Amino acid sequence: MTGEKMAVAALNSLLRGEISAVETYQHALGKYRNEPVADELRHVRDDHVWAANQLRDHIHMFGGEPERGSGGWGTIAKAVTGVSGLFGKSAELRALKGGEVRGVRSYETALRKDRLPAECQTLIAGTLLPRTRAHVPVLNRLMEVGS
Repeated sequence: MTGEKMAVAALNSLLRGEISAVETYQHALGKYRNEPVADELRHVRDDHVWAANQLRDHIHMFGGEPERGSGGWGTIAKAVTGVSGLFGKSAELRALKGGEVRGVRSYETALRKDRLPAECQTLIAGTLLPRTRAHVPVLNRLMEVGS
């Protein structure tokens, strides 16, 4: 596999994670629609929409076709948030936090193992990873206030 094809494969894997995050936050927002936490959850969802678009742009830059769906990650995320919904909103926030932690790990792994071109490394290390890391304390705070 060529370097560009490897980059596209790695970026598409990250894109599936971002699409899954968007879907998961959208699902959660349906439950939190009229609550104070909705604005913060919407902001995090919008961060994931932006990240997905950045990844799509990079995939196009390397001649690839961006994934359109979340694949297996989306199925897992929907199951986790669906089950956590049975145990209350705090459990759902914990599930969202777990997704963010997995996202951080995915970005860190891509930087360490995928031998991405410099442009991709800069995007991930300089923007996508820090933004994803920043979501964890937001969810921690939301859990603390008992939403």
